[in-house]
Amino acid sequence: MASIKTLPKSEIGLNLPPLPVIGALILVYIIWGSTYLGGAIALESYPAFIVVYTRLLIATVILMVILKLRHVPLPPMRQMLNAAVIGGMMFGGGAGLVSFAQQNGVASGLASLGVAAVPLWATIFAFIFGDRPSRLEVVGLVIGISGVAILNMEHGMQSQPIGATALLIGPTLWAFGSMFSKRLTMPQGLMGTVFQMMGGSVVLIVMSLLNHEQFPAEPSLRSTLALILLAIFGTLIAFTAYMYLVRTVRPTLATSYAYVNPVIAVVLGIILLAEQISSTGMLAMFVIVTGVILLMMGKQQRS
Repeated sequence: MASIKTLPKSEIGLNLPPLPVIGALILVYIIWGSTYLGGAIALESYPAFIVVYTRLLIATVILMVILKLRHVPLPPMRQMLNAAVIGGMMFGGGAGLVSFAQQNGVASGLASLGVAAVPLWATIFAFIFGDRPSRLEVVGLVIGISGVAILNMEHGMQSQPIGATALLIGPTLWAFGSMFSKRLTMPQGLMGTVFQMMGGSVVLIVMSLLNHEQFPAEPSLRSTLALILLAIFGTLIAFTAYMYLVRTVRPTLATSYAYVNPVIAVVLGIILLAEQISSTGMLAMFVIVTGVILLMMGKQQRS
């Protein structure tokens, strides 16, 4: 796999980023911001865990074909197992439970706010693993966690306790998997992504069977199209763009989707799905996004 040259700091600092970076940011912002809308549409016909593992399996097959054509060798068994375990936590526990939360009445905008808290949980786990946060990160963490508390007081969350619980656990598992993966030897590039998706698919299939899910006999065309688009755009294109950003720009810019996506998701949910978000939900969005911004500013100061 060809390496991507890291851009000089002068190109990714205060100056306007180069066009490929701008393009990748736009893709991640818009596509990942709209995946909650796509998920809500897919859930109109398909059960929660089936939505996620079908999406993963489609993306996995496409990636495996690409890797086969490029003659990429398999990594050592230990690395494959490590990636599968991390994928089980992130895709299986994380993405699966967020989908389950949406199926149980949590609006797409509120779901995006729960996922926006991932950097907050990641900072807590990083501290547990020995990475001491700066003062600004601590301030951002306190503010962000306060926003999560406000979010759970929103009427749409209180009226759906099962969905609210799943929305709290899912992003926490995603954050833990992200931080724990740094302590393991993982396959590089797309090969790592493939085995993470495989591990996530296995966990999701088990969860689907335990939840007695079944494929619908006559799914709607719009739900099926949403599922296919989620696999191609949300999993393949946006994830590839995100990995390009991770390798090319500083982490603060690469992870800026965490406070842009919720705004996009909330707006799309209101406009296209007629979802309603109360003043409590809007306050939670403002507080969470503020906390995440301060958190990332603190990380930038330490880098």
